[in-house]
Amino acid sequence: MQNQNISHSPDQWSIIENDFNSDYIGKCEVIMALGNGYMGIRSTPEEKYLTETRNWFVSGTFNKAHDTEVTELPNIPDVIQMTLEINGRRFTLDEGQVKSYTRSLDLKTGELVRNILWHTDETGDLDIEFHRLVSSHDLHLVAQEIRIKPLEKDCQIKVVSGINGQVTNSGAQHFVEGSKRFYDKKVMHMNQVTTESDIEVFINVMHRIVLDDQRLDHDTLIMMDRRKIFGHMSFSTSVGSQVSITKFSNVGTTRDLEFVDMDRESIKKELLNRIEGYWDKSFQEVLEASGLALKDKLWDQARVEIDSSVSFDQVAARFAMYHLYGMMPAHDKRMGIGAKGLSGEGYKGHSFWDTEVFMFPYFLYTRPELARQLLEYRYLTLPGARKKAYENGFEGAQFPWESAWLEDGEVTPVWGAADIVTGKSTKIWSGFIEQHISADIAFAIYQYYNVTGDEAFMEDFGYEMLFETAKFWASRLEDGQDGLLHINNVIGPDEYKEHVDDNAFTNYLVDLNFELSISFAKKVRDENPKLYKDFDKKLGLDSWISVWEEKRRKIFLPRPNQDRVIPQDSTYLTKEIIDLTKYKNQEHVGSLFHDYNLTQVNNMQVSKQADIMMLFYLREDLFSREVKLANWEYYEPKTLHDSSLSLSTHAIIANDIGNKDLAYELYTRCREIDLGQNMKSSDHGIHAASLGGMLQVVLNGFGGLRILNGKLRIEPNIPNTWKSLTYDFHWQGDTLRVEVSQTEFVISNMTKNNDMVEFSYKGNDYLLREKTTVLLDKVSK
Repeated sequence: MQNQNISHSPDQWSIIENDFNSDYIGKCEVIMALGNGYMGIRSTPEEKYLTETRNWFVSGTFNKAHDTEVTELPNIPDVIQMTLEINGRRFTLDEGQVKSYTRSLDLKTGELVRNILWHTDETGDLDIEFHRLVSSHDLHLVAQEIRIKPLEKDCQIKVVSGINGQVTNSGAQHFVEGSKRFYDKKVMHMNQVTTESDIEVFINVMHRIVLDDQRLDHDTLIMMDRRKIFGHMSFSTSVGSQVSITKFSNVGTTRDLEFVDMDRESIKKELLNRIEGYWDKSFQEVLEASGLALKDKLWDQARVEIDSSVSFDQVAARFAMYHLYGMMPAHDKRMGIGAKGLSGEGYKGHSFWDTEVFMFPYFLYTRPELARQLLEYRYLTLPGARKKAYENGFEGAQFPWESAWLEDGEVTPVWGAADIVTGKSTKIWSGFIEQHISADIAFAIYQYYNVTGDEAFMEDFGYEMLFETAKFWASRLEDGQDGLLHINNVIGPDEYKEHVDDNAFTNYLVDLNFELSISFAKKVRDENPKLYKDFDKKLGLDSWISVWEEKRRKIFLPRPNQDRVIPQDSTYLTKEIIDLTKYKNQEHVGSLFHDYNLTQVNNMQVSKQADIMMLFYLREDLFSREVKLANWEYYEPKTLHDSSLSLSTHAIIANDIGNKDLAYELYTRCREIDLGQNMKSSDHGIHAASLGGMLQVVLNGFGGLRILNGKLRIEPNIPNTWKSLTYDFHWQGDTLRVEVSQTEFVISNMTKNNDMVEFSYKGNDYLLREKTTVLLDKVSK
């Protein structure tokens, strides 16, 4: 059920908060967070609240707060806070009378707006507007504007605003204090240096005050404190007039790619010059420039239109697209996407398999150049992956479960939440034995090559990653008494099952990793002998092909039993079955651990998230509908969806097996992870993989867009509540448009770079030249 406090505009472009409650401030701090890929700011109000979390992150600026901790994105000094005092009363929504309130995020322009009618005895009625923007035009720029209009009493206004470097990451301080200065009575400046990675961060802020249309000259009393520089500004306004306080802030770091060849003093001067260039700019001018850039970078590049009787369906898709844009570091391939994007401290800014399996597909189909960039990031971490494999006694490359900066290697924390039985911290085994990520990256490489045909990428990056991950798996396999090869002691996607043998998802993805490496190695040998020779010299490729062929013949692949159920791992089907009704109906995820510890859960037939269902999605060609249905009926009742990654996969598989009503129900539950009733679900940051999963349900599930054995297949099956779905996607150099109704779909080639595009629908092959109409077969697959 949609959150009653969160609605949307009639044009389906804005999400709106209808009431303010400081007890639940984190919800809209996150879902209305602003970002442009270079930086992200949590949408904390300007005024302070006890329950707030002020976060501002710049991509790639990882630092270790202490030798005993893992690297994380540091929370840089805050510029958003602005304290208002009006006729002696400090503005806060916890006091006075709030006669009306809305806060909205315009997804089209990226503008955050609060409209408040506030009343106190001292001030009378005040019409106050707060406007905020992270620019898509100037990636380093943040713009704010407060507009105050007294409706009953003349007002004396005091503003305190500047830079606050006293922020931390949940108490961990990442910076050594640098210099503070007020330049030309105009620009406040602060710089700080990270404690371990030696990254210098430069921040500048500048204020302008306008009464109606007249710029006010005002004195600013500068106050400096430890890690803090603030200005005190005073002025007055009368009933009916409007005063605007505009604040421009910018940030840059020594890690920024554009500054890599500049010394620190030159970077500082460059950023000061840039902020001063906004002295005569209005907030509206900055907003318009940013909106045009956002249109060019996002909305003109990715079209997803849903005509639904539930209008929130369209808003949710745009919400997901907006946030994925805001967390994608399009400016720098040395950086990945964090599991919480740039909206919170959750998961410390680290990249997981979430990127390749959940977020990567959206970029692949809408901005393939960005999908390539994400894979190039993985290539740049290859030395660390080789090091991890070597240190664990293996060959090739073992990619970290959690990845941060290029040289950081494995950054998964070792200890986590409390064990309710022992009272000790629970060991996090993912960094040690959740290894399927190496095969997930190989799968993403294969998908990228199928969609783009980018041979240059494969020659420069893709082949090497495939070969090195195959080498890892070949050395990782263990001989079994059955004469086959096994992968023992792992964690699969279902993280409630640790130290298991032969996780089906992992084994089948490893099999594909071998298949791809063998076929591509032979392709390179036959078509590019020089490149093959280079790989052979660097990787010993010639000797590995026969090894991979032998290993692939002998790898154990779990098969359906007599009930057509595939064992998730070697012992899952033998574990205790308990009544999960209480936990399936839970209000908050993880309630199972109020009654059991992880050791106990490990011995029950209960799953955190999709595992076998994820296998059916990524390797759907290997399994019949009957097998998928049998496994759905077995595993879905045992899956608690305690991971935000789970519901989208189950929605897709439900649609695949012909139950689109259930698919739509699961899709709405997926979308409500961030937009739903639970006001605490987003406190640690946006669920980035869930957003990518939502768009996969729309495009790859209901929209039917799939790659099968390297070929394009389109089999739409939209919900009954949808009149139509229209989406664009890239395929081997062309932009194709699919328009789906309840009875047919029309596919058009919008660019016509290829004379013909081949695709299939339910076993029938089609050739697309300009436009093709296909009648939908309503018989279930």
